[in-house]
Amino acid sequence: MHVDLFDFELPTDRIALRPATPRDAARMLVLDGDATLDRGVRDLPACLRPGDLLVFNDTRVIPAQLEGRRGDATIGATLHKREGPRRWRAFVRNGRRLRDGDTIDFGAGVTAIAGDRGEDGSFALDFAGDEPVELLLERAGRMPLPPYIAAKRGGADARDAEDYQTLFAREAGAVAAPTAALHFTPELMAALEAAGISHATLTLHVGAGTFLPVKAEDTDDHRMHAEWGRIDAATAGRLNAVRAAGGRVIAVGTTSLRLIESACDAAGQVQPFEGDTAIFITPGYRFRGIDGLMTNFHLPKSTLFMLVSALMGRERMQAAYAHAVAQEYRFYSYGDASLLLPT
Repeated sequence: MHVDLFDFELPTDRIALRPATPRDAARMLVLDGDATLDRGVRDLPACLRPGDLLVFNDTRVIPAQLEGRRGDATIGATLHKREGPRRWRAFVRNGRRLRDGDTIDFGAGVTAIAGDRGEDGSFALDFAGDEPVELLLERAGRMPLPPYIAAKRGGADARDAEDYQTLFAREAGAVAAPTAALHFTPELMAALEAAGISHATLTLHVGAGTFLPVKAEDTDDHRMHAEWGRIDAATAGRLNAVRAAGGRVIAVGTTSLRLIESACDAAGQVQPFEGDTAIFITPGYRFRGIDGLMTNFHLPKSTLFMLVSALMGRERMQAAYAHAVAQEYRFYSYGDASLLLPT
């Protein structure tokens, strides 16, 4: 399909620069079958059914943005995928000044040696020393806010260290938050449990590639970035049991959805999974493992807007986003939510 089919107009003042306070005070646009409803995140228990199950991504965002020097050149690096105990791939600003074997000094006693350059333009970085890389990043790194927020605010600050982590963040390794889950609070989780709605967690380490624009003119020519994920046997069994009992599996965030679909077999059974996934979901895809999605509002011509268009229909999503713009919903990572329940 032509990428321009997934374009839409978005005023820049609709881009949220801070999350709602408290988190579950955000608005929520509900597409339930043919109905379009303006609700709030706190209404979620009433929008679902007893026996439904929400699936959260328990990845934890690491301080993956680094600023350093290679000689007299300033080098910026955003880590996006671990390749080994001390090796990460990174998108590099001012990469033309970097060569294989160069040493970058990120300050605070943190250095890395540049390795090969990949087809996507990223560099391999091998961190020096014996300390775990996570400790090095705590010293020298900062929270990797999405570029459309960082550019308007001038970078991350102390608030983002908490604001950009979800209630479920346990497994360190993401360089972007699974933002749909940012809306959840202990109070909302208690209300969901009281309504008979359960939850499960999986892990997908979100990479910086999630922010890369689609440069191809046709979706068939776009190469999706790979991310590492895991669904254990117990979680896979719970998801299958919920659907067998007549409940629905609702993915919280596109990351949860993509991993479930990657782990699903042709019969619609979720299997244990551990490894990379580069699944790219566009209209025409047949969903096998999920029955709905809670997600934020996505960028024009992005792979994530293509995904929600595959779930609900492209024209339906274009109309829903036009409604959200007109009703002044807040967009993107710190913005409002949508609940997508196909017929």
